[in-house]
Amino acid sequence: MNRASLFRFMSVFVVVLSAAIIAPGTAAQAQGSGKASNPENLSESIGPLLSILSGNSETFAITAGIDVQIDDRIQHVDARLVRFDSESFDLQLTHSDYSLQIRRRANETAFALPHHKVVFTGAGKLVGDDQLAPGGMAARLIGSGSVVALYAPVILGGDPAVVSQVLTNLIDTEFDSSQNRWQFDDDFSMQFSNQNRNVAIQVDGEHSAVVKIETNLPAMSDVNDWPGYQMVSLERKEIERTLARGVRRAMEILLPSRQLTNPPEQNKTVEHGELRWQDGQRVVLLHGTPEEVGFAHGQLLNKEAQRCIDSVLYTFGTVNTIRNGTWFRNDLDQAYQRLAPFIPEDHQAETFAFAKAMELEPETAQAINVFPELFHCSGFALFGKATVDGKLLHGRVLDYMTTIGLQDSATTFIVSIDGKHGFANVGYAGFIGSVSGMNDQSISLGEMGGHGEGQWDGVPMATLMRRALEECSTLQEVQQLWETNPRTCEYYYVFADGKTNEAVGVMATPDLLKFVQPGEAHELLGEGIEDAVVLSAGGRLKTLRQRVQEKYGKVDVDVAKWLMSRPVAMSSNLHNVLFVPQDLIFYVANASHSEPAANRPYVKMDLEALLKSMPSPTLSP
Repeated sequence: MNRASLFRFMSVFVVVLSAAIIAPGTAAQAQGSGKASNPENLSESIGPLLSILSGNSETFAITAGIDVQIDDRIQHVDARLVRFDSESFDLQLTHSDYSLQIRRRANETAFALPHHKVVFTGAGKLVGDDQLAPGGMAARLIGSGSVVALYAPVILGGDPAVVSQVLTNLIDTEFDSSQNRWQFDDDFSMQFSNQNRNVAIQVDGEHSAVVKIETNLPAMSDVNDWPGYQMVSLERKEIERTLARGVRRAMEILLPSRQLTNPPEQNKTVEHGELRWQDGQRVVLLHGTPEEVGFAHGQLLNKEAQRCIDSVLYTFGTVNTIRNGTWFRNDLDQAYQRLAPFIPEDHQAETFAFAKAMELEPETAQAINVFPELFHCSGFALFGKATVDGKLLHGRVLDYMTTIGLQDSATTFIVSIDGKHGFANVGYAGFIGSVSGMNDQSISLGEMGGHGEGQWDGVPMATLMRRALEECSTLQEVQQLWETNPRTCEYYYVFADGKTNEAVGVMATPDLLKFVQPGEAHELLGEGIEDAVVLSAGGRLKTLRQRVQEKYGKVDVDVAKWLMSRPVAMSSNLHNVLFVPQDLIFYVANASHSEPAANRPYVKMDLEALLKSMPSPTLSP
């Protein structure tokens, strides 16, 4: 099972187990005209399960067999949760490809991965919300960005009569007395048996669970009894913070509220920065020294950056730990230690200032900024005979795991660092580096990830991209930057210069650097196309090449956007950008929770006008 599928599966499990009586999607569909089918009977049916979900039951044991349709096939997981008291519980999840166990006691926590025979352990007292103490856990795991938060006060109140009345008033509800089965709207049902201790749940016709409340509590196991396992000691707060924040963010991603799907468009200004909304997209203007820019970044995008950090370090981090058997944050910290010597001091100063504004440990801000080393994408540059008026058009497709919710922090940055070129950086709150950008010298850049993850003794890809935007005035200077700096992993790039109508494709590894000129054939890219650089992989490359050849000589802005549509863009398409560097114009489309970027509207932005709107000198000479 790949990382995206594993994430989706675990997210569904979290919702089924933690919010089983709230039908996914019902908040958006509730019209207040439901059919009240004996709320007293519903109250009796849900009483035992609600007592567990609300935390009213001090002790309980519950098992679940869950079937979820992922990647066109049914995935099955078995689960068991035992609560011993307000501080202690055991949780076990078993799937054919992975498994996990958590043993939590008052002073110790163990997080075990049976498939890998490794267990992460930590000890000590914990305080605050980022912990797994079962007392009040449900309230701590429901973030404000999840639609579940709307119903949490009712559910956590634990009164079956109130819950049943709310459900029957808000949702079309039908009761089949012969089967003791409740149907909520058309996509959610619950069938009760064994004196309401067994519940069969169906969601959307694709996901199901059979939940059983056990009558006998098993004995409590020793938290450190893991024969044959490799024991890895971590700070307990790191273990529980990762799992708590990871689950909370997963619920926001899977069941987002309007706070995320339709965020309030509130402009904001701080010293050295401004947040604007342009046609539904977040645009942040930053200017000044690196420290001033970093601090303003953290002030303007505090919530968005925190959600981005939670998505990467905790939700994705938990999934990656389960998948690989190594602690993700340790892997990321080790990567940063190898990359840090190659990161410029001014970038590090900006990161520290961002962390200060966010009230974060600097190490957290550093770790989040090496995550783009995992991105994958497509891109093209067309000009001369390939376009309607000969003007260079540079398309850039970023495909990377919309399932982890990075779209919630999508931001176009307009940045002017004192003494450097002003530039546009299409990215995400909390990221200092660049994966898509254009500067005031008509230089535009996009990257495409390859292989070689772990080859990190060089300048991070996103740092090199950012440096090119800040430092380079010509295509030759960009190429020289890559030639004269140690590189990481395997990446492919499209570099373009609107001043000269030049573009080049790039293959870069730590040991190899090759520039692919327009029209040049390449073993990985096929025969050359005159006045074109076309980069992608597999079937996406074939489709992109066919589209370019089909529209050759007729490509304008609208056609160029079409070139980046599905299936050239993957279902995980986070953002698309079309640069028109000669005019310093660019168009941005960001993914939503339900659609990839390629299916979303593009917003036109004028880099020169945005830079000139800042209260300081911006356009470099």
